[in-house]
Amino acid sequence: MAVITQDQIQKFHEDGFLVLEHFFTAEECDSMRSQIERIVEVMEVPPHCRTQFSTKEDEQLQAQGSSDYFLTSGDKIRFFFEKGVLGEKGNFLVPKERAISKIGHALHAHDPVFKQITHSPKVQELGRALGLERPVVVQSMYIFKQPGIGGEVTPHQDATFLHTEPLGRVLGFWIALEDARLENGCLQFIPGSHTAGVSRRMVRAAPGTLPCVRFEGSEPAYDKSRFVALPTGRGGLILIHGEVVHKSELNSSESSRQAFTFHVMEAKGTSWSKENWLQPTPELPFPSLYT
Repeated sequence: MAVITQDQIQKFHEDGFLVLEHFFTAEECDSMRSQIERIVEVMEVPPHCRTQFSTKEDEQLQAQGSSDYFLTSGDKIRFFFEKGVLGEKGNFLVPKERAISKIGHALHAHDPVFKQITHSPKVQELGRALGLERPVVVQSMYIFKQPGIGGEVTPHQDATFLHTEPLGRVLGFWIALEDARLENGCLQFIPGSHTAGVSRRMVRAAPGTLPCVRFEGSEPAYDKSRFVALPTGRGGLILIHGEVVHKSELNSSESSRQAFTFHVMEAKGTSWSKENWLQPTPELPFPSLYT
């Protein structure tokens, strides 16, 4: 059976997103979760690097923009924390496995389990079915969405952070490793919002200036009623067009909403913006999705 039908591809092009339920098996989800537990268990974070992750613009500029730790994480495995979990001296106020917000941005390159998932035959088959000729993996993240404190992700477009010329060349693969429900902050989308261009961009500032990144343009005030919630079962894959507007609410439930996500760019005929915070490095050029 094909990993995706023509009707589903059509639906993706219309909406800018698509859920493929049960794309990954329970065993694959468990292997990712166990691997992350091992990574978190041995994580040692220097206090000055304990960056709290936020998607609110002013906080982003302050915490991440002034942080080399964030800006140089594109080819490494690094740790980012929820708000309010660190004391004044950078000590954990909660167990560290409950403090972490996300791990980024090169699990796909440096960890065997996540590398295997990212380049799995069915992901490659899906890429080919979508017509991707030279897809490369630009970044990956493990998102924890902790119970009770998993912060909201404000409405945004991925192309704000991952800009290409021409637009429309970035595709997100978002894998639910636990059931994502309304209560624990499942993704929400504005259908068809991927056709109106990009409203703001996060760009690198000139070397030596702080903050290290700045925003050009601004996110419009979106009508809340336009968002469609997308509850997704464990193992479900959501395809996310780089320009579709999406968000997730605060996790107010008692269960986490863990996910692994990675972004792919069609490299054929595409230039990656030199102003993007994330840049390929000599140590890690963007690897091909196809092996």
